Amino acid sequence: MKRSYRLSVALHVLVHLAERAGAPMTSEQLAACVPTNPVVIRRTLARLREIGVVGSTPGPGGGWRLARDPARISVGEVCAALGERLLFAVDLALESGCQVQAAVSGVLDDVLRDAEARLLERLGGISLSDLAARVRGRGGETDGA
Repeated sequence: MKRSYRLSVALHVLVHLAERAGAPMTSEQLAACVPTNPVVIRRTLARLREIGVVGSTPGPGGGWRLARDPARISVGEVCAALGERLLFAVDLALESGCQVQAAVSGVLDDVLRDAEARLLERLGGISLSDLAARVRGRGGETDGA
């Protein structure tokens, strides 16, 4: 299954910020880590700034930094803030007014909503600190990776 690009970018740069212990990083520095365009970083982090996950300081010496302890920022919170859907259903049938199609679509929609709620609940128990520890536990480095 294809993963959400925006969520992957957000989590990637947030772990980099978590590892910097409050030192700011510019959009350009963060974009080089993913790699992507700095505009993608700014748009993604702007949404997270609205809910108090990150903060930014303009000008020389400024940049993005976490606004809270990484242990208090969950993957589920980030996902919800970005409005990402983690599960997708493809409705191959066109709206036809058929009662069978409506019943099938209704059941599938209910199951997907329930599965997505359970997934978000589980992601709510995973923090940025957990992700950073996993990177360190595998011998990974967070600078430039």
